[in-house]
Amino acid sequence: MLIRAGYNISFATTQPTPMLASLSVHPTRNRDLRTAQRIMTDPDIPLYDYVDGFGNICSRLNLPAGETTISCGFVIEDPFEPDIVAPDAQQIPIERLPDDTLVYLLASRYCETDRLSEFAWSRFGGITPGWAMVQEIIGFVHEWITFDYGLARPSKTAWDAYQERHGVCRDFAHLALTLCRCMNVPARYCTGYMGDMDLPAIVGDMDFSAWFEAYLGGQWYTFDARHNRPRRGRILMARGRDATDAALTTSFGTATLTRFEVYTDEDRLGQLTA
Repeated sequence: MLIRAGYNISFATTQPTPMLASLSVHPTRNRDLRTAQRIMTDPDIPLYDYVDGFGNICSRLNLPAGETTISCGFVIEDPFEPDIVAPDAQQIPIERLPDDTLVYLLASRYCETDRLSEFAWSRFGGITPGWAMVQEIIGFVHEWITFDYGLARPSKTAWDAYQERHGVCRDFAHLALTLCRCMNVPARYCTGYMGDMDLPAIVGDMDFSAWFEAYLGGQWYTFDARHNRPRRGRILMARGRDATDAALTTSFGTATLTRFEVYTDEDRLGQLTA
């Protein structure tokens, strides 16, 4: 399937404000792009990209005083297959884990393993390690947290989500991956596009989405505690320990969000002409 995706995001500033933006498709999806992916700004300001320590594309720019709009649009080819389900995937003992997965066992800004470890072991310690245990964690978080945009806040951590029992997709991801780390399963945060093309009806305004990946059986698998079922059409943008590493934008000064539009649709015309 060809998917048309993109965004228009505006910020208002009172003085020049440096910004980092992780708004590009992840390099692992570059070969799937069927049109150029160019980040545009209005007014036109210079920006340049670098690859961070997690393999994400980050853009550096300096917003001038006033309003700046950042936009991008592209067409990408996607198999539109559901997330892989591998019930036989085994948990790997810590002593046999690859070195580069160990960082995803540690506590991070939004993932307080120390505060949730006792609960995690009391709730999931009797379940067979591996896919079944991770799925049990997903099911628990899916039922425990109520989705509510109105109660979202950027400072909310996994512990906060556990205590308050409401949040948005990033809170589902943070709590679930923290519980996985407590149970010695490496887990990393992911953000990107995920439209409603695989759903029977439109569920609301389009937004970027958050999910996570767990390392089982020698590879990373996608899990989504908000939906608790395999989804189709994910377009990865960034990964990291938590939302800090995969933040869509990070401003070094005050930048007020004034516009936020995200779209993800099937590119039917493109399919006819490609």
